[in-house]
Amino acid sequence: MKKYFFFVLSAIVVGCAPNYGQLTYVTKLPHKLTENSGIVPSKDSTLWFLMDRGNPNKIYQVNYKGDLLKELKVKNAKNHDWEDMASDGDNFYIGDFGNNSNDRKNLAIYKIPNPNAENADDIEAVKIEFNYPEQKDFPPKKNKLLYDAESFFYYKSNFYIITKNRTQPFNGEALLYKVPAIEGKHQAQYLGSFVPPKGKINGQVTSADISPDGKTIVLLGNGALWVFMDFTMDNFLTTGTLKTIDLGVYTQLESVCFTDNNTLLLSDEESGKSGRNLYSYVLGN
Repeated sequence: MKKYFFFVLSAIVVGCAPNYGQLTYVTKLPHKLTENSGIVPSKDSTLWFLMDRGNPNKIYQVNYKGDLLKELKVKNAKNHDWEDMASDGDNFYIGDFGNNSNDRKNLAIYKIPNPNAENADDIEAVKIEFNYPEQKDFPPKKNKLLYDAESFFYYKSNFYIITKNRTQPFNGEALLYKVPAIEGKHQAQYLGSFVPPKGKINGQVTSADISPDGKTIVLLGNGALWVFMDFTMDNFLTTGTLKTIDLGVYTQLESVCFTDNNTLLLSDEESGKSGRNLYSYVLGN
């Protein structure tokens, strides 16, 4: 009878254990970050997060234990729909280009100085505005809903933006655009498109980053990583090699960043009793 009891108890514990798939759980993020949508690591072993539409125009500093260390208000910037964050090693960049309905005409990227050097409660932003020349209607027809975006990275004085497909019926196509990292108004340069390989979920790109050595680019989906190597930079979607990694977990993964040339940090939004976690993943596992 005792053996049977312990067998049942063990089965219950195993059955209730969280499933992180191939990801390694690091910590639970602070309650304020329920809708975290962008992440950048700092040299002081902390992380900076932002949140998406409907949240304050703030960035949040967190350590690897999940403690909220600091909040900074971003001046001269409004959170229309902040969806990703990037860095050039000194400055940080906030991607205000979430565009669920494909009807926005005020797309922007905000440049802020390294927040670790700020002693005040706010930080000044410089605005970089852009538009997609190929978009003629706001919104376009349902089968042309190609101009939402949740993903970008910085590389050699340019931003590379990957759009999130919202077409009806869904065709999966993601567009790649290039925008100069210079204050002012710009027309985004169209570089190509990509249809994520079909998997267990629809392939929508939710975050992106490039490794410090510039040799690896990752795109994140809710259950997958698409890893590009041996590419030509302005056409990385169709040159070089592509590896699709099924992460084995299908929470609302919204953020990815490199901490070195092989190690990634990922985070997800809170949904019900799951999410709001920080994870790690080592490429080549």
